[in-house]
Amino acid sequence: MIEQLDIAVLVPCFDEEAAIGRVVRDFRAALPTARIYVYDNNSRDRTVEVARAAGAIVRREPLQGKGNVVRRMFAEIEADVYVLVDGDDTYDAASAAALVRALADEGADMVNAARVSTEVAAYRPGHRFGNLLLTGMVARIFGDRVADMLSGYRIFSRRFVKSFPALSEGFEIETELTVHALELRMPMVQVDTPYKERPEGSVSKLRTFRDGFRILWTIARLLQRERPLQVFATIGALLAITSLAFAFPLLPTWLETGLVPRFPTAILASAMMLLAFVSAFTGLLLDNVAHHRRETRRLAYLQVPGIVARLEQLGLRAASLPTGEGLARPSHRVRADAG
Repeated sequence: MIEQLDIAVLVPCFDEEAAIGRVVRDFRAALPTARIYVYDNNSRDRTVEVARAAGAIVRREPLQGKGNVVRRMFAEIEADVYVLVDGDDTYDAASAAALVRALADEGADMVNAARVSTEVAAYRPGHRFGNLLLTGMVARIFGDRVADMLSGYRIFSRRFVKSFPALSEGFEIETELTVHALELRMPMVQVDTPYKERPEGSVSKLRTFRDGFRILWTIARLLQRERPLQVFATIGALLAITSLAFAFPLLPTWLETGLVPRFPTAILASAMMLLAFVSAFTGLLLDNVAHHRRETRRLAYLQVPGIVARLEQLGLRAASLPTGEGLARPSHRVRADAG
């Protein structure tokens, strides 16, 4: 089945001379028929030479940032299945075939490789805590279907890739990928895969606080874009409560004398209540716009045939594939979520 699918391995890279050669070789061994693309993002070392020597198709993206690289990859490359993985040699290439099989077996649009590691140096406590915190926030807002939102190892269907707008510039691209799948209620699978320490000479480009705040800001921006009624209704409720708090002390005097002793306070309370109604009405209008945008994205998504249709075209109907039997699954837990 895997040999008949057109698979593209996409590896965004920035200064990964020490790791990229092994990444390319390991994925070549795991997926012999796949095309392996390394997109260099202004590396200052020998990343390009090493990747090309290992057999990768090397291209360049001058706009700095992982999000910019992913956007270029998704726009240029045509395939049935896309394997997106970081070029730092921390993810398990040997699991790639099983992840692709999971995508086909479940008829999914995204397989998220959740990181499992016992090495402290590989998955630092600070990064682990930040990932849990940010993943938890997205789960509460958009749906609890992904346990490792910031994983850099994912498998996508062509339908996902060609319907994904890719607006982010940096490491917040993983958040955007996750929310896109959750908002369109795509069929998704989560697979636990080994995660290891970087090889000697490879340095993480992730800046814990800077990139953490950027991801947090992305979540807030996506919340405002995808859940405007929730956001503006909350703002309106806070304004209304504050308005009542200002107005309540004036009420007894007004009832007794018909006069308002603190006129500026009354004006402020009235203005805040008006703003509360405006905020709620704005939320209603933007919610209709968000609903229309969601419908448009869904229609664009449906314009591209899914992995099940591709299997049927190849004579490998999904119904003929075994479910949970005969597939090379990773040794860790697999959780499939119906879309």
